[in-house]
Amino acid sequence: MRSNGENKNTISAFILKISRKLRDSYLSELAHGKAEPSPMKTTWYCPLDLPTVVEEEEDGVIYTVTVKQHHGGPNSPMSTVSKSQCVKAGTEEKLVLHLLHSFCMGDSSFITIFLSTYRSFTTTGRVLDILSDRLENPPGDSERSQIRQSFNKAVCTVFSTWLSEYPEDFKSLGDPSRLLRLAPLLPHDSSSAADLRARFLRIAEELSEKALLPDTHKDQTSFTSPPPDASKFEPTSILGFSGALIAEQLTMIETELFVRLVPYHCLGSLWSQRDKKGREGVCWSVRATVRQFNKLANAVLASCLWPTKLRSQQRARLLEKWISVAEACRARKNFSSLYAIVSALKSNPIHRLRKTWQDTDREALRKYEELSEIFSDKDNYSQTRELLKEEGTSKFANLENRLNNRYLNKSNAQGTVPYLGIFLTDLTMLDTAVKDRLDNGYINFDKRRREFEVLAQIRLLQSSCKNCVFTADEAFVQWYNSVPTLREEESYRLSNEIEAPGDPSPRGHAPAVVITQCPDLSTSRTSLAGDSDSFFDFHSPVNNLLSKLTKHMRSPSVSCLDVDTSPPTNESNPATLTPTTPTKSHRRSASCGNNPPGNIQGSGADMRIIRIRMDLEDGNLYRSILVTSNDKTPTVISSALEKHNQDPKQASRYELIQLLPEGKELVIPATGNVFYAMTSSSVDFLLRRKDGNSPFGSHPISTETSATFPRIKAKGRRLVRNLF
Repeated sequence: MRSNGENKNTISAFILKISRKLRDSYLSELAHGKAEPSPMKTTWYCPLDLPTVVEEEEDGVIYTVTVKQHHGGPNSPMSTVSKSQCVKAGTEEKLVLHLLHSFCMGDSSFITIFLSTYRSFTTTGRVLDILSDRLENPPGDSERSQIRQSFNKAVCTVFSTWLSEYPEDFKSLGDPSRLLRLAPLLPHDSSSAADLRARFLRIAEELSEKALLPDTHKDQTSFTSPPPDASKFEPTSILGFSGALIAEQLTMIETELFVRLVPYHCLGSLWSQRDKKGREGVCWSVRATVRQFNKLANAVLASCLWPTKLRSQQRARLLEKWISVAEACRARKNFSSLYAIVSALKSNPIHRLRKTWQDTDREALRKYEELSEIFSDKDNYSQTRELLKEEGTSKFANLENRLNNRYLNKSNAQGTVPYLGIFLTDLTMLDTAVKDRLDNGYINFDKRRREFEVLAQIRLLQSSCKNCVFTADEAFVQWYNSVPTLREEESYRLSNEIEAPGDPSPRGHAPAVVITQCPDLSTSRTSLAGDSDSFFDFHSPVNNLLSKLTKHMRSPSVSCLDVDTSPPTNESNPATLTPTTPTKSHRRSASCGNNPPGNIQGSGADMRIIRIRMDLEDGNLYRSILVTSNDKTPTVISSALEKHNQDPKQASRYELIQLLPEGKELVIPATGNVFYAMTSSSVDFLLRRKDGNSPFGSHPISTETSATFPRIKAKGRRLVRNLF
């Protein structure tokens, strides 16, 4: 036994001795570079290269600093540290000067974002003044110093980008003195600086000539053509054009407008202020898109309602024609015209035509329902956004080949024309929800970065439209321009002439809710002078500001702001033309960004927006009403009657009822204070006649209508300040 144990110890000692010699020999060769390390015997344990994000404030600027440590490998054991700085907030002067230092600090996107959004917090003249002051005292001891060379390069980069992307900023200065001051201050040691100097001097010369000879530079776009002659309008002539041709012509018009769109005109701080005195000319590119949207919706209404003597079967052919046009617009990825047509067909004057819808082809109705679903408000219009994401830069729509072959010329690529209201809504909501300045007075540049995310989407879609080629059809263009304009009350009168009120509505879905303008809380609403933005009220996907802001916290995109509504639960066949009972889920009214669940703090009394519909048999139309803590029941009823084109003097004949969950109702006292009598569980109300008769015995009154796209004021900022 002892000999066996001794043998084992001897063997173990021998193995240990051999292994030590092999180790020492290997390490000696490795130290002299004669051996390579074996990857099978070496394991490196490296910590994760997680960045550290901190905030630093220095001399009027708050930076978001990202520090990242990169650990070395086996051949370079030393670790390195990289650091980048992005501006979070700062004073006006510091933000402007950061244009010249952003590249060297790792903030490469700052110039693009600043030039896209600076109009929200400063002016072109002010930016030029700050930059000119800095150019008069450049850094560095001499022209050839490294600091001066880097500075001059940054100056050329900033101004060449600005001139290329936004030349209208300089051409709209009016006074050439700023450009004349700037030109000689530009660097003298590069050809790019010389080119910039020549371009600035050329613009200054144009401004001087314009100041001396104003009559020769009048804006020709201010010319307005006379209104169409209604006696020469032939509504049924639309049947003589194919759906594909009409869609092509509409896409041609929409594409031209979309390419000319100036993205920063969509910023909420500019678009929401467009009706204020002295700002009549701002956002002209967005106004042009709104006018085209309303013009097309008006053409659909006029062609379907103007010939009041047609039989229902003949009028059904007009509906089928416009449905085929909408289908062709979908194939061309023209979502703007598609939504204008669908909105017009869903408007109450056409929606209530029971006999006409009964005689419409079932296959056309099925297509109509499918196209309508594209703009469903479910999950913040997720289907519309998903289509824009999938097809935004693709050559053709993601449809079955049969439809593409039917409507498209495969030799021409198709751009994507979005419904601009979605982007306007996102930007307006973002402007309302996020503060412009921090508590210390610094400009919140993080807000501008988030706005730029939306503007970048618009610019990407614009790039897809720049190479599209179309051929104008003079016959259609002549018909399209001959369509007379119908006011809201006039279209409703024609609809009543076609089918008298009283018959139940045939459609399974609730009619599209009108867009009502959100007036300023201290003034009555007004229409745009000289603009045709305010002709029609159509349902638009305006998002509820407060109900879904918490969603936005989970996503970097502002597109999460949405409406907390669900579509009608009616599962009936879309082709069935029998009366159905309206569900409790209605489309949101687009007035003032829908209904905040809390009160709105205005200047004085507390306020809240409610939605009121009338107890009608041929429609289920909501209007939004602003209710203050001083409003009594008769005042609210009068306002609701006026919104519904009824005589407000008949308020004593109606009672106001709040529609509660689970089908319950709350009758507001006849002389009560509506603001305090209502519960917080619902914002839906009903006007019901006390005698139970239809309200259409009264004569409708003429009221002003408002723009299609949303008008959302910044009064809700206090309500959402804790969410961002």
